Amino acid sequence: MDEQNNGFPVLAPVLLTEAKRNRLTLGGIFAGIALCALVAGLLWPKKYVASTTILAQEKSIITPLMEGAATPTGNADRAGIARAVIFGNKVIDAAFDAGGWPDDHPSPMEKERIIEGIKARTKVELSRDNLLTISYFDSDPRRAYEVTRQFEQKFISESLASKQRESREAFEFIDSQVEAYRIKLTNAEDKLKKYREGDADARPGSDVATLSRINDLRAQVENTRMDLMERRSQEASIRAQLSGESEVSAVQTTDGVYQAQMAELQAQLDKLLLSYTPDYPDVVRIRHQMEDIQHQVAVARQRKASAQAAGVPTALDAHAQFNPLYQQMKSQLSSVRADAAATAARLGASESMLAAELARSRHIASTANVTAELTRDYDVNRNVYQDLLKRRENARVSMNLDARQRGLTMVVQNPATVPLVPSGLRFMHFALAGMALAIAAPLALLFGVARYDPRLRSAEQLERLTGVTVLATVPYYPNAHDRRRRVAHNTVLLGILAVVVLAYLVVFLLKQRGLT
Repeated sequence: MDEQNNGFPVLAPVLLTEAKRNRLTLGGIFAGIALCALVAGLLWPKKYVASTTILAQEKSIITPLMEGAATPTGNADRAGIARAVIFGNKVIDAAFDAGGWPDDHPSPMEKERIIEGIKARTKVELSRDNLLTISYFDSDPRRAYEVTRQFEQKFISESLASKQRESREAFEFIDSQVEAYRIKLTNAEDKLKKYREGDADARPGSDVATLSRINDLRAQVENTRMDLMERRSQEASIRAQLSGESEVSAVQTTDGVYQAQMAELQAQLDKLLLSYTPDYPDVVRIRHQMEDIQHQVAVARQRKASAQAAGVPTALDAHAQFNPLYQQMKSQLSSVRADAAATAARLGASESMLAAELARSRHIASTANVTAELTRDYDVNRNVYQDLLKRRENARVSMNLDARQRGLTMVVQNPATVPLVPSGLRFMHFALAGMALAIAAPLALLFGVARYDPRLRSAEQLERLTGVTVLATVPYYPNAHDRRRRVAHNTVLLGILAVVVLAYLVVFLLKQRGLT
């Protein structure tokens, strides 16, 4: 056919003629598509979705009150935690039991396949960091509700139990560490105490006391040396003065003078011995004086005896009198000598004590490393132990909060309900789409035949295509057989249409009554 002469006014008679001629075929196509759509709508699996929304509240009125004393055990990836909890064996098995699948006594392989299907049909979403939505779809609305409610209950119980378990395990771990460090601290303290008891120089403050003692002894040694130099200088001066004085100035009894001096010195010595030890410098000085007097008495007696034995007259007899200035200077010389001797003894004692303190300081320095190591070990264990004690109490408070569900609160915002209307494609969609396609498909087929079929279908078409005038046409007159066949075709077509309409009506009525 010429495409320029194929407008709708030209095609309308052709379409009508072809529709009459092929009405059974068109009716069959219409019925087949409509019934197929109806069957597809009935067989299409229904998708009932049940969902629940849980609000996880980590902050409450008790949170600022317990800040610093309790440590929260929340996690940021709540969606991941929810998936891990929901898809865990414990929760999945509970959902499997709640769905009624165990009543069919499935084999292990079938059970595994059912569980994988449950996981695939479950969706977990997190919004605003604390609003968790759990949804599950199934062909059975009751089963969808039961499984979703089981997910809701198990997720809340498992989340709270996991939080309690986490805080309890943290407390138990810290408590075990506290006990371990308590033993370490006790051992370190015992070692330090035993070492200090075994060595007196290892006690605290020994180095400071020793250093102070050394400084005092050094100052004392220096002062004693200055005193000794002063005494020796006085001794040299007195000797120089004594060499220019005469020993005898008048007749006087020598033994009487010496005895008086000895008596006086003995009295002084007895008085000093009542209060001081024999090593006291004044005692030593008096004894030196007494020794000098005894030595002088012995020399005088020996000299006198020698002179008498030789027959030489003596310059000083028993009635001679000594020079008082000479005797005073002799006494001063003896006193200075005694003081010098005492100072020398004191210097020796001070130097001996200084040497002992220096040796002690060296010993303290050698024990300082051991003491420092033991003290450092003790301090480290004590600091860790005290820190762990605080952490244990914080963990105890956190454990009590979680045990009473004061830390993390799970609130069901939207509980799961039994879905009444399936989601996704429903029977209505299939019915409407089937009717539209059942009407559109025959019309499209009819239009295609009329548009692209090259056969001539009217005298006007022949004249337009050939340019030859058609003088006459022979019309088609049906006979009795054709009329009976047409009636039969019409009857069959009406029957087909009636079957389709009836089928749709029956299905819709059953749907209204909930029988399908």
